[in-house]
Amino acid sequence: MSPLERVMRKGGAERVAASAIDEMRSAMLEIAERIAMDAIAACKHAKRTTVKREDIALATRGDRMERK
Repeated sequence: MSPLERVMRKGGAERVAASAIDEMRSAMLEIAERIAMDAIAACKHAKRTTVKREDIALATRGDRMERK
């Protein structure tokens, strides 16, 4: 069982289609890319080259995650 299938089952799914897992993987990658881009922007704004935990935390705050 893949980690994504485990997450979906933990959420209450009895059965999970392979296509659903593929779609979940795709959606999560898109979200992760947006977080990474926002975190890198925060890092550059702070004149650093290393992305830190606080950059990720800033990138995942409220309204930043809702835009597409």
